[in-house]
Amino acid sequence: MNNTSSNILRIEHARKSFGDTEVLHDISLSVDAGEVVAIIGPSGSGKSTLLRCATLLERLDGGCLCYDGVPIAESNEQGQMVYASAKALQDVRMKFGLVFQDFNLFPHYSVLKNITDPPIQVQKRAKSEVFAEARALLLKMGLQGRDDAMPCELSGGQQQRVSIARALALKPEILYFDEPTSALDPELTGEILRVIRTLAAEQMTMVIVTHEMNFAREVADRIIFMDEGLIVEEGFAKDLVDNPQHERLKAFLNKLET
Repeated sequence: MNNTSSNILRIEHARKSFGDTEVLHDISLSVDAGEVVAIIGPSGSGKSTLLRCATLLERLDGGCLCYDGVPIAESNEQGQMVYASAKALQDVRMKFGLVFQDFNLFPHYSVLKNITDPPIQVQKRAKSEVFAEARALLLKMGLQGRDDAMPCELSGGQQQRVSIARALALKPEILYFDEPTSALDPELTGEILRVIRTLAAEQMTMVIVTHEMNFAREVADRIIFMDEGLIVEEGFAKDLVDNPQHERLKAFLNKLET
């Protein structure tokens, strides 16, 4: 495990169960500043659960979760999971942004209000600064002039770009994407992948759960392949896709090609 100070995220020996079913088995990984990590694997392999645990939407049952070298949750001597205080967890939530596959925009808020509300209400930042940055983000997302539009007036690709802008408005250290293109048709998928490519070129730290294998190979620094709640193989993106070592990964990649 890389234990250097450049780790934004570090997870060690993570376990998570739902009822009697353990969906994460002894998962360890780290993500460094400026790194893009793609997580791939078949449905039900634990990818989204791992992301939900990393973003505090689910609680781990064992292991250690650290941000910037500080433990946020870890097992005590009795094997019980102990989380940091509510204040510490709230501070940690400001370190990351999360883009969901189904957009999760507030339907009764305009585009601009969806983006500006969290920094103003949660981070207590100046309205003038937040609105200026939000409009700059809309320009970056190719959505200039859509400030007053409601989510229902936008295409799926436009809604997803608004959700990315909303996540970026909080100035996170790391951005998580949970299958950001799975609800979109191929043309709209291209829109979102172009945005993520731009963020990667700007050295935004990202963890991306995706089925878009060519995209993962091209944009990610590393790929992690999960199956049945385990990290089966990980490595440099191009090496892992072009020259898989594990039979389960070979079978997974072959199935995607057929």
